[in-house]
Amino acid sequence: MKEIERHFTRLLASRLREQLNFIQVVVGPRQVGKTTGLQQIVARWEGPSLMVTADEIVTPDREWIAVHWEKARRMGDGVLLVIDEVQKIPHWSSVIKHMFDQDRKSKRLKVVLLGSASLSLQRGLGESLAGRYEVITADHWDLGECREAFGWGLDEFLKFGGYPAAALLCHDVPRWQKYLRDSIIEPVLIKDILGLSSVQKPALFRQTFELAMAYPAQEVSLQKLLGQLQETGNVNTIKHYLDLLQGAFLIRTLHKYSGSEVRTRASSPKLVPLNNALVHAFRSPEEVDANPQWYGRVFEAAVGAALLRSSGQVYYWREGKFEVDFVVELRGKIYAIEVKSSASGTLRGLERFVQRHPGCIPLVVDREKAIKLLESPNSDDYLLTAGLR
Repeated sequence: MKEIERHFTRLLASRLREQLNFIQVVVGPRQVGKTTGLQQIVARWEGPSLMVTADEIVTPDREWIAVHWEKARRMGDGVLLVIDEVQKIPHWSSVIKHMFDQDRKSKRLKVVLLGSASLSLQRGLGESLAGRYEVITADHWDLGECREAFGWGLDEFLKFGGYPAAALLCHDVPRWQKYLRDSIIEPVLIKDILGLSSVQKPALFRQTFELAMAYPAQEVSLQKLLGQLQETGNVNTIKHYLDLLQGAFLIRTLHKYSGSEVRTRASSPKLVPLNNALVHAFRSPEEVDANPQWYGRVFEAAVGAALLRSSGQVYYWREGKFEVDFVVELRGKIYAIEVKSSASGTLRGLERFVQRHPGCIPLVVDREKAIKLLESPNSDDYLLTAGLR
């Protein structure tokens, strides 16, 4: 596999060269190259550096942070201090605040924090570090990065998603699926969610995740979802579990666009896996070739995941039998997006939405346009450029 420099790595390197001194917080899913990206930066760093991880068998305590921080201080000026999986340490944010405030004016240290469990990290940031940090998201790999590293086209991307280590095994599908379940999905569920959050029914939680993967880019009634689970629960429990899965960068739940926040939140969500590999860990990727309906689902899911990398708000829309796959609110504009994986089908839903919202920008994303979107590291640029045509 060709080693590449990911988009977030270039952005982080640029920020670390600035005179401004904020803690840089890199968040994102497991196994997408956060640690590798930081190692690339450390290797090129002109001054001293220290990179440590809290992802150990025995979880470190707050004193562990203070010890390494003091060690970095003794290395001189211009030190780069990187702490990986910091959210695993109880009450980490208070000691980070104390140490950083002591050094902030002198600008002796550049500090980078890495984390995989977004909800746990966000809680810590909100508790103590307001005004002291910037967040950079290391997303799942896009098609452009997979093409550069593995020589993949769209079809391979739809089947195997974008986990770089797993990509080396895609020639052996059963082995690839087992690796995904054992080495990627299981650590996320066990370490990042069950280990850091309150989940009263772990078996029900796992079933919720697997069932969510079975409905990529589909609108699903939570009551219907609940009825398909083997263990008893309630709708609020399922909502909570879906929130946890979002916090671990596995899925996003989209709500119906209506112009009313109350009605939007009350809608049945549309489930969008953020990496197609997660879907095909439980279902044969060969169905992409054999089943046109399934191809359409994973194609739409990949487009949805790409749109979710934008800085806008993403929804879906339905009015009776009329629907639009995605609606994006971005910089004061509304983009209505219909995904077309084949030449069949109509655009009646898009036409109805334009009637309801005459100021919107309608876009039809076919295979050719999807490739451009999926290769784009910045969905904002793609949408804004498309809206000018």
